[in-house]
Amino acid sequence: MKLFFDARYIRPDFHDGISRYSTELGKALAKLTKVTFIISDRGQLRHLPKNADYVQIHAPTSPLEPLTSLVLNQYEPDVVFSPMQTMGTLGRQFKLVLTTHDLIYYRHRTPPQNLPALIRLGWRFYHFSFLPQRLALNGADAVATVSHTTLRQIRKENLTKRPIVVVPNAPQELKRYVHKVDTSKPPRDLIYMGSFMPYKNVETLLAAMAFLPEYKLHLLSRIAPKRRAELKALIPEHANVEFHNGTSDEEYARLLADNGILVTASLDEGYGLPIAEALALGVPVVVSDIPIFHEVANSGGLYFEPKNPEDFAAQVRKLDDNQLRQRLSKQGKAHIESFDWAASARALLTTLETLTSDRIDNHGRTKKAQKAKKAAN
Repeated sequence: MKLFFDARYIRPDFHDGISRYSTELGKALAKLTKVTFIISDRGQLRHLPKNADYVQIHAPTSPLEPLTSLVLNQYEPDVVFSPMQTMGTLGRQFKLVLTTHDLIYYRHRTPPQNLPALIRLGWRFYHFSFLPQRLALNGADAVATVSHTTLRQIRKENLTKRPIVVVPNAPQELKRYVHKVDTSKPPRDLIYMGSFMPYKNVETLLAAMAFLPEYKLHLLSRIAPKRRAELKALIPEHANVEFHNGTSDEEYARLLADNGILVTASLDEGYGLPIAEALALGVPVVVSDIPIFHEVANSGGLYFEPKNPEDFAAQVRKLDDNQLRQRLSKQGKAHIESFDWAASARALLTTLETLTSDRIDNHGRTKKAQKAKKAAN
């Protein structure tokens, strides 16, 4: 099976969610089978297995993206996996699996502000109705998604007629940065890792600090100056809030491990990777009461009404109870062990092998190789 993996969404500088998903899933898949990676920037190679096979083509934001399948045809892959759903399928001669992580931007249509203006305009058009995504997904042979919650949403909206496979996200190994996780005393640091887009509802976290004067809220992610000014204006008097404007994985792990609580008030999410990362460390989480967070945290989290700052504060204060902290830590770690990159890679590989089984004979030859052999004879 000649498998190509689209690694063009890996950021050479620092990971966002799609970048980390691409990196970790790609590395795990390469341990199971031979993979050729599709890159658009040689800086992406440092996140991939050493000496990985690769081909370099245009970036996924290029005007050439609708023609990507025609570009890839020349390399004669049997199957291509993309961690996104926007790869052009025109004229493709290979099996294809596209990925839909979530349907958030149909409900919250503001695009990420780091994208070029023209791409943001196209983003809004793409998410104005489900039709463009239906056409894109039905242009593939199968569709991957990262959670059972999103799978149910895809089916509810009839987004595709193709088979759907859940290839879950998984936490990074933050424990390599910390010697021990301290849950011995009541936590006083609230850790938020995520963007500051409106649906993330950071406003509720800020409002809740009026009821938590002895706590400190750490906002770890990078933030645009304008958005930072908007949020700073909402901080209650005497509240302790720090904007880190980006942090290393090591510092992120240290803050969680030093009697921290992972918090989020998000109104919508595709997965909730920071929650999984905290649970894997044994760190308690206080999160908004939405279906995807129940899938990720299960009985390892405390839940609150996402528009209710007082409810959030009440759940945080419950963690002063040592027995409750220890129980949540144990249950959270046990639950998140089922989210594993190796398991996700195996689920994806099974789908890829199923798609290509009719293209490979008992000697491992593709149909093209079989035809060439017959022609030579």
